[in-house]
Amino acid sequence: MLSRRHFLNATATAGLSFLLPTLPTRAAERRGEERPRSLVLVWLAGGASQLETWDPHPDTEIGGETRAIDTRLPGVQIGADYPQTADVLDRFSVVRSLTSQEGDHERGTYYLLTGYRMDPSVRHPSLGAVVTHELASPTLEIPPHVMLGTAAPFAQGRGGFLGDRFDAYQIAEPGGGLSNVKSRTSESRQQRRLSGLDIVSQAFATGRSVDRTRHSATTEEALRMMTSEQLAAFRIDDEPEEVKLAYGETTFGRGCLTARRLVEAGVRVVQVVLDGFDSHVNHFNIHRSRAEELDPALATLTRELEQRDLLESTTVLVLGEFGRTPRVNPLGGRDHWPTGFSCLIGGGGIRPGQLIGETDPAGEKTEPTDPIRVEQLYATVLTSLGIDPAREEYTPIGRPLRLADGAPIDRLLLARS
Repeated sequence: MLSRRHFLNATATAGLSFLLPTLPTRAAERRGEERPRSLVLVWLAGGASQLETWDPHPDTEIGGETRAIDTRLPGVQIGADYPQTADVLDRFSVVRSLTSQEGDHERGTYYLLTGYRMDPSVRHPSLGAVVTHELASPTLEIPPHVMLGTAAPFAQGRGGFLGDRFDAYQIAEPGGGLSNVKSRTSESRQQRRLSGLDIVSQAFATGRSVDRTRHSATTEEALRMMTSEQLAAFRIDDEPEEVKLAYGETTFGRGCLTARRLVEAGVRVVQVVLDGFDSHVNHFNIHRSRAEELDPALATLTRELEQRDLLESTTVLVLGEFGRTPRVNPLGGRDHWPTGFSCLIGGGGIRPGQLIGETDPAGEKTEPTDPIRVEQLYATVLTSLGIDPAREEYTPIGRPLRLADGAPIDRLLLARS
């Protein structure tokens, strides 16, 4: 007998979206008339294998146990563990030829999150911090840059030289709301405390040419957030049970559902983390277990963004710090492989249905056909969000740095009217 979860997965794969609850017809309007652009970064921590995800080579020596399935993109196959993603792949483009010079987790993550290689003289901002810095959110009362799930310290979206205020707001267990946002005292005592703080702040400002410190601004932002109705975006209690099951009863599934709610509320950048891809041993079982979480959540997120009229204003990027070696090692694992790995990119401003690059099915050529640098990918993401990647920001020591040190990939961009 089919379990309820298997039934939902099967119906979603078959495209029977009418079995899911009716979606609100005015959901997109909650983001305001401006229809602000957002970025959802699905981060596959540890380095997902291109061969078991978006670039399989079945029936070859390097392909291993992985089978391939057809997708809604004619002639494009992906790993057989991703049937639901195959059904929505026509909303994406597939890049199979990303290249990097960093095969270490920390350095590779830094490069893939910032678009710059490590440099001891500067702390580069993450892509999410750049987007948050460039796209103002005057009506937003909750953090504009959010990370859902746990990741190593070096994998957290940082503001770099733009400032810590652009760091990602981190939530390890998404879907249950936020802790420590309600005052533990009575309203009257809270007001007395704030009045006392105001006296201290005024005394500090006396005799100084300071109207407003960052401390006072932070306090105001925190108080506004504590009473904001937008906090409801962090909770999934009111979501229909069928929707929660469609995303998957996992931390990552709840993260993707929360990401949709945050995008709906106008949050600029949401990074959802799925860890555990570092498969030096037992590679195929590890990747199958990761696919069980990634496939339903990613596909349902894509469908819901589209059905709620949010996909056209939301760029979705799926990638990790590098890929895995074509050869399987003696322990049944694949090791780090920074040349010739894959990503998915779709949504707002991105031309869907493109297939870029290919890797050698024999695993002998180290560089893929039509190589794409990370800098080019990030220039494309920024352009899709209406941000000029060539614009320069100055570091604290006056060094000018471009937002992305590459040219956009024109074939991945929709023509702007």
